[in-house]
Amino acid sequence: MGIGFNLLIILILLPLTIILLTGWLITRKVIYGKTLGLIWLAIFGLYILTLVMHTLTKKKLLKKDDFYGHYIINKSFFPGKDADWQYDSFQFEIKENDSLYFYIMDAGKIVNTISGTIKTVKPYQSQRLILNVRQPRSHLIDSIPTIYRDSWNFYLVFHSPKFGNMYYKKGKWKPR
Repeated sequence: MGIGFNLLIILILLPLTIILLTGWLITRKVIYGKTLGLIWLAIFGLYILTLVMHTLTKKKLLKKDDFYGHYIINKSFFPGKDADWQYDSFQFEIKENDSLYFYIMDAGKIVNTISGTIKTVKPYQSQRLILNVRQPRSHLIDSIPTIYRDSWNFYLVFHSPKFGNMYYKKGKWKPR
């Protein structure tokens, strides 16, 4: 708990609890007991609400296993012709044996595959993805992706000198 909560307990709630408890024991009036119960019920309710909100809003901590799967262009960031073209042209897959397969597509068919491997590093609490791409390299996945996390999922952003930022999310490619 923070220092503010501790000061609230020590300086306000503890003396108020002692006063209300003493008043209730001396006078036997129910209002003192109800007030005391209501105050502590509100405190515990706020504490539980804070725990729930923290759990629902904290960012996902990524492990290596979280990166395995198929990735497609996330068209929701910049919908339009360019996003549709990127969606139809690029996707990649990270397999559980740490292999990477970047697919360049045309009309739903794979025309070129760039392969490599992945590894993860953990500079902080959440792991980061590092790509090792074999020759020939491509400007599409030549950089270390930026990872954006929210409570339940994450997405990867690759910077391409030709196309700008390309946003990928986990998902299965389907024809539009």
